[in-house]
Amino acid sequence: MTDFAISQSMPARQSSPVLRALRRNRFAWIGIGLLALIVLVAIFAPVIAPYDPLKQNILHRLSPPSSDFWFGTDSYGRDVLSRLLYGARISLSIGFLSVLIAMVVGSALGILAGYIGGVFDQIVMGIVDVMLSFPTLLLGLMVAAMLGASFENLIIAIAITETAPFARVARAPTIAMKRRDFVEAGRSLGYTPLHIMRVHILPNILSDIVVVATLWMASAIRTEASLAFIGLGVLPPTATWGGMIREGFDNILSAWWLVVFPSLAILLTVLALNILGDALRDAIDPKTRSQG
Repeated sequence: MTDFAISQSMPARQSSPVLRALRRNRFAWIGIGLLALIVLVAIFAPVIAPYDPLKQNILHRLSPPSSDFWFGTDSYGRDVLSRLLYGARISLSIGFLSVLIAMVVGSALGILAGYIGGVFDQIVMGIVDVMLSFPTLLLGLMVAAMLGASFENLIIAIAITETAPFARVARAPTIAMKRRDFVEAGRSLGYTPLHIMRVHILPNILSDIVVVATLWMASAIRTEASLAFIGLGVLPPTATWGGMIREGFDNILSAWWLVVFPSLAILLTVLALNILGDALRDAIDPKTRSQG
């Protein structure tokens, strides 16, 4: 049996049904549009931001929203809008990179555990179960406290907390997929396990992994904001959404804008990612598509 014959026996790709399902889902496009807007704002922050996010002006300390400072200023006279735009770059970068690392490492472990099975599977899943027994924020807090507060360490800490869910999601379909006829055909032709996992198994479970990545990126942004709020995030004066909320918490009664606007930014980003993740999950679910 040739590679072409094996590819013909593999399950048909579901990209077209998924795209059709997304077109019918209005909420999906709301999530996509909102997320695209936030990403564009982060990319073009140096062009859009009216002021230097690090420039202090004590004369404008705690100025309320006005025509000069649309979102007001903080306790150092820095423009909140400018810091919010630059903070989007940090928060989105941490969320994306941490989830990317967790997705690669966790998916690889899950596929290996599901394909190899036996003692290796028991050891990997035992470690995964232990990690899942800890709340995400608590595990991230422990890792961040050990590594120290920095951009790189925060990415590592959040990635460690989110590796286990990807391993769990990748393992189950791998166990079912390795018994399929096209995988058995690949083995009979002498393909290595690595080749089978990379070429024949991974493409067929990738959609499930992408959905999980979308949902857990929202969790990563929340975790980053929570760690920054308790002082384990990116060190000041770098602008991050969680750090801005922490800095404004002492003046929350007299300067509400210091907390409200960064909180709204986190809320909108998490909402967009959750809407997109739910839409993707519904799109790849055969039961949901059959009802459409």
